[in-house]
Amino acid sequence: MRKFSPEYLRRTRDGMWTGSRDALRDLSLSDRNRVLDVGCGTGELSRVLDAESPGDVVGVDADTELLAVARRETGLGAVAGDATRLPFVDDAFDLVVCQALLVNLPRPTDALASFSRVSSDLVAAVEPDNAAVSVDSTVSAEVALERSVREAYIEGVRTDVALGDRLPDLFREAGLRDVRTRRHFHRKVTEPPYDELDVRVAARKADGSGLATHEAELRRTLSDSAYDALRRDWRQMGKAVVEQMQDERYRRAEVVPFDVVVGRVPDRL
Repeated sequence: MRKFSPEYLRRTRDGMWTGSRDALRDLSLSDRNRVLDVGCGTGELSRVLDAESPGDVVGVDADTELLAVARRETGLGAVAGDATRLPFVDDAFDLVVCQALLVNLPRPTDALASFSRVSSDLVAAVEPDNAAVSVDSTVSAEVALERSVREAYIEGVRTDVALGDRLPDLFREAGLRDVRTRRHFHRKVTEPPYDELDVRVAARKADGSGLATHEAELRRTLSDSAYDALRRDWRQMGKAVVEQMQDERYRRAEVVPFDVVVGRVPDRL
């Protein structure tokens, strides 16, 4: 399981559901009594679940640092636990859901089996299709470089980070029935006035530290010389981003498609 910083989760998840929540319709949140958010991280989805459901919402995550942030910022219950061996009794919840978790697990069906055990009714997953991400930027080099990095990363990472339309099949393999799916597009825009996080992200592009977080995955598919060239071009692109931000000319838009898949737990024997 990859480790994520609170800053990374805020940057990638913040604002995801501030617009339409129509893609969450099949979760029947208004009818839920007890909801579990698996891999809750810093609690971005937990807050949405709590706002939309009259029931109790509990988060679980293997990272205690993220859990501390979730407890502090959401006020909801949050416990430490492994997604594939959830520390709850059978049928403890009537909805078990995760967001951007299965793409980071080597065997996502193990997690789905665990979800099914502790749910009496529904299991849901909100997962990105990272192969279908689109980027537009006023720094033209950023678009091509991000595409190259994404393709190399997807090839080098050891989990399926581009589940896409394969996710419903995983639900059926886990024994879930009445599987339904909707697609949600998360659009993230960077434009003036820039906030502190925007500035830090730009600085990490310019010094190469942002790219370095994926170095292990990229080096599995790139030669040393190709990686070094990519890093050089990436840092140069980052400097152009910083320069445009100083003049308040920089704008970037990224659209990440998410598949929202919901399945029903079969009747217990």
